[in-house]
Amino acid sequence: MGTAEQRVAHGDDAVADPTVRRRPEAPDRDIPADEHRPLWIEEAASRRRMPDPVRTAAVRAVIIIAVTLIQAMVAFFCTMAGSWLAFPMVISSIVSTVVATWGALDVWVTRQVWNQRYGVVSDPSSTARALRRERRRARRQARADERAQERIRRRGAAGQLSHS
Repeated sequence: MGTAEQRVAHGDDAVADPTVRRRPEAPDRDIPADEHRPLWIEEAASRRRMPDPVRTAAVRAVIIIAVTLIQAMVAFFCTMAGSWLAFPMVISSIVSTVVATWGALDVWVTRQVWNQRYGVVSDPSSTARALRRERRRARRQARADERAQERIRRRGAAGQLSHS
């Protein structure tokens, strides 16, 4: 018996719609018997996976930033409590902040370097392709004209009579 049917049976204010057909359910469960869905459905990733060096730098940066935040929080609490540990923790938090900034910059630089070395895919535009095609055609035509001129010179020299 479904939830709406139970409410009607118990006299709740919920109104059950008798025109709605319910699917048959598996015994002792609220799982429809005719539907066996997998636990997850694989979908294509919306973004490409980060390259390994970039991912390593990103993980390193996240860990460093997390430790820095914990240090800053401990420094704050030590300061509020008036502990002797407050001063060393503040100093180490400042140093950690510099290291965390370096970690974030490291991710950015590693990503830029990787893109420069491996990530550039050059797809020439249609105008660039057309210009290259025209230049190729002009070079071919120039070579063909040069060969024709050479042929004419050779023929002319072989069959030429003296001008005396």
